[in-house]
Amino acid sequence: MNIKSLLLFLVALICLSSCKKKGGAITGSTKPTDLVINAVVSEDGSGKVNFTTTAKNAMRYNYFFGTSMAELPTESADGKATVTYRESGTYSVRVIAYSTNNENAIASKEVAINVIFKIPTAGYSTPATYAGMNLAWADEFTGNALNETFWTHEIGNNNGWGNQELEYYQPQNTTVEGGYLTITAKKESVTGFEYTSSRIKTQDKKVFKYGRIDIRAIVPQGQGIWPALWMLGNNITTVNWPKCGEVDIMELVGGTATGKSDSKVYGTNHWDAGGYASYGGNYTLPSGKFSDEFHVFTLIWDQKFMTWYVDDKEFHKIDISPSALDEFQKDFFMLFNVAVGGQWPGSPDATTVFPQRMIVDYVRVFQKP
Repeated sequence: MNIKSLLLFLVALICLSSCKKKGGAITGSTKPTDLVINAVVSEDGSGKVNFTTTAKNAMRYNYFFGTSMAELPTESADGKATVTYRESGTYSVRVIAYSTNNENAIASKEVAINVIFKIPTAGYSTPATYAGMNLAWADEFTGNALNETFWTHEIGNNNGWGNQELEYYQPQNTTVEGGYLTITAKKESVTGFEYTSSRIKTQDKKVFKYGRIDIRAIVPQGQGIWPALWMLGNNITTVNWPKCGEVDIMELVGGTATGKSDSKVYGTNHWDAGGYASYGGNYTLPSGKFSDEFHVFTLIWDQKFMTWYVDDKEFHKIDISPSALDEFQKDFFMLFNVAVGGQWPGSPDATTVFPQRMIVDYVRVFQKP
């Protein structure tokens, strides 16, 4: 065999080893071609998008709906996929098409989304008046901005607020519209923090001792989400925590892991009894989650007792008359916030959906004349 014949023989061997047989015929590369991504955006403002991707020689597709290829893909055998975006914006969608021998082609498409968030109206309500009591203060959240004669924003992370929280609090995450206050927790980077939210308080503006407090709210959900409607003693700047006392009217530790639930809320006292002390109870919905519709979280407080209710169902009570609990015989101010992460809830994970919203319809304080 001469050199020319040898070279032709070697080329034939290489071809045979790199090509595949199909139906007795030798074929070359089956890499997908003509990859096209089509997107149909729902016109109802829900953020829902139906994708259809086609390509020659493609047997399956992987969708990446974010901006990073490191995210987990959504697999599709027929090229169809649906995603619902929760915020307005322009999103880059990437698709990898694979052939039977795992050769692939990649394409991307930008999709503009306009999400119209609709606040549910269903749920429990309480009356605007009670026999034998006067309305001492209320915020019905009318207008289009937070009432600064009632509320002050707390800003920043403050070393995790004593709880190793991960969010950065900022006023931009608070909105007032249509008679509702909305505090929104977002996954976004601000000043070195990966999440943002809001925390508002009535300190030195609206303080209370005794009465009935009703707060009608929809509560967010998910691993690492920690909403709270609560109170601190107005003397906190002079005696510090826990000597000032803390009253958690409602806390929820979101998620589905052991000890966490989107259907359970907690009511708790914290105080100084020669050392830190606390006492609390909890309430679990018979069905559904606190994010599904409005519920009313109530604290009834007098010189003898503090009693907690959800939708007028009592679930916790404490006798505050002993002298060791004298923190709860003083003025308190209110705080509303949605924390992200922390010692109790832990960090968000891949199951956590952002943004998350706590929506407050009203807060009302009734007192005896």
